[in-house]
Amino acid sequence: MGLDDLVSKAKGALGGHEEQAKDALDKAAGAVKARTGDGTDAKVDDVVEKAKEYLDEQKR
Repeated sequence: MGLDDLVSKAKGALGGHEEQAKDALDKAAGAVKARTGDGTDAKVDDVVEKAKEYLDEQKR
């Protein structure tokens, strides 16, 4: 199983569940922020925002 297969499976699993995935990203970000210093908060927020944008792009 190659990377393309994994990407295809992930896209299939997320189909129609983008909002749930975004909620999970927010919860994961909160957990990371709770365990790291304040200096990483902005980076975590950037990564989560990019992941959400990617999910939105995949809906089109």
